Amino acid sequence: MRNTSAWIVFGFALFVFGALFLWPLFSVVQGGFFVDGQFTLRYIAGVFRNPIYAEGLFNSLRLGLGTTSLALLIALPLAWLANKYDFPAKGILGGLVLVPMILPPFVGAIGFQQILGQYGALNAALNLGPVDWLGRGRYWGVVSLQALALYPIMYLNVLAALANVDHAMNEAAENLGCSGFRKFRRITLPLIMPGVFAGGTIVFIWSFTELGTPLIMNYTRCASVQVYDALLEIGSNPFPFALVVVMLATSVTLYAISKALFGRQAHAMTSKAATTFTATRVRGARGWLVALPFILVISVALLPHFGVILTSLSPPGAWYRTVLPETLSGVNYAEALGHNMTLLSIRNSLFYSVLAVTFNAMFGVAIAFVVVRSNLRVRGFLDALAMLPLAVPGLVMAFGYLSISSFLSNVEAIKESPFWLNLFDVRNNPTLFLVVAYSMRRLPYMVRSAVAGLQQTSVSLEEAAANMGAPPLVSIRRVTLPLITANLIAGALLAFAFSMLEVSDSLMLAQRQDFYPITKTIYELFQLIGTGKYVAAALGVWAMVFLAVTIVGSSLILGRKLGALFRI
Repeated sequence: MRNTSAWIVFGFALFVFGALFLWPLFSVVQGGFFVDGQFTLRYIAGVFRNPIYAEGLFNSLRLGLGTTSLALLIALPLAWLANKYDFPAKGILGGLVLVPMILPPFVGAIGFQQILGQYGALNAALNLGPVDWLGRGRYWGVVSLQALALYPIMYLNVLAALANVDHAMNEAAENLGCSGFRKFRRITLPLIMPGVFAGGTIVFIWSFTELGTPLIMNYTRCASVQVYDALLEIGSNPFPFALVVVMLATSVTLYAISKALFGRQAHAMTSKAATTFTATRVRGARGWLVALPFILVISVALLPHFGVILTSLSPPGAWYRTVLPETLSGVNYAEALGHNMTLLSIRNSLFYSVLAVTFNAMFGVAIAFVVVRSNLRVRGFLDALAMLPLAVPGLVMAFGYLSISSFLSNVEAIKESPFWLNLFDVRNNPTLFLVVAYSMRRLPYMVRSAVAGLQQTSVSLEEAAANMGAPPLVSIRRVTLPLITANLIAGALLAFAFSMLEVSDSLMLAQRQDFYPITKTIYELFQLIGTGKYVAAALGVWAMVFLAVTIVGSSLILGRKLGALFRI
């Protein structure tokens, strides 16, 4: 890639990230530190002094730490077993382990409550009274649900790290008498810590700022729900800004620690191991004993999925204090398809997501070419910048876009123009900000997929085309892009699917019913008395099937490189 073109892409990337990523963050920080044009630490300190905000922040930290710890306890043993042994049905079980990713915990909460609620299926099966399996205050319910949905991210990162460990180190340790758990603790675990911390960082940031699951589970005493409840005060109360600043500072600090402690090690572990390792083949009873943890984890992790599916097939009142619904019916699907909110929300989500993915495809591929094909010294900086949206919570970004919308809609020139007011005021039309939010949040998936494809494609093919007289753009269009099409399709599918099911941005930015995306509609339907929960479950099943097809397709294309999409 010529330096002139690379510098143009780099300059455009700086402009885009400045306007669409850094400006929202700056507006949040400014709202927390500057009140009436004056710098103050009063409201930042007030977050910790105010018992309500302090409790919410503490509970969010507990959610993040609890979810990350539980996800690690689930993922680490599974990844170690998958790397070390070749056991019966390993391929099938390895694929099923990733299935929980197909259901956002926000949607899974509907089925989780139906099974583990006080009058749910588990109490009916055990013939117990109204035992609260979800935990007092719903803390353990939220943690369990989030961990069961997010542990595949940890699993993918740890499995990739284990695959890159040089087996010669383990052999040397065994020759010196170090074996068993001691060898794992002293040799293997330190070597895979970059992967563990990379996955843990994503899981913590995700769960620390998760909005949808606490809302559905009615766990309202956490910072994300407090920020959501304060949306109406965004222009008059500095405390929500201060709370978001504290959440942003926590996430960025963790990201910085991750890079400082494990950045170089993670880079070093990207190469393949010098000594090949062949998994130990186990068959018969011993093989199924190794497979047992996978079977147990998959069975528990799929409970929310089964709960959502059965709820969607249950007529109202047919599943109460019974193990299974008394009757099954497709009436909820018929009502979902006929409901005025659902069809409109599907159309809206398709429109927002297509625009976002179109932008991501062009912008992400351009960034990938600079990172892989150019010799700019700043290409590493551009690569890190493209991955930053993974480190910034969607809740923070959404609040930043709301702040920008509030600022722009009060500019006199915009207030006097119906066109500009309709474009920039989310209260009238959130389309622009939803598309921007979806684009920036999912851009890393597109960049990482394109980078993986370019790294696998020899540059000599482009050089040969140039020697034959093909201009650079023609060479890219006719030689390079066809060779990396599979990677681009995988990245686009993931970006599209996760945009369709984005929670925080959708709940906060979509404030008018005729602009609701799918996730906002699921939440609104869930709150309706009567059939609302069941129709919401039917819509959730549609989302689950859609995301399942997407992730399976992307996994088949990218294989183990799928884990790199969830790594900062």
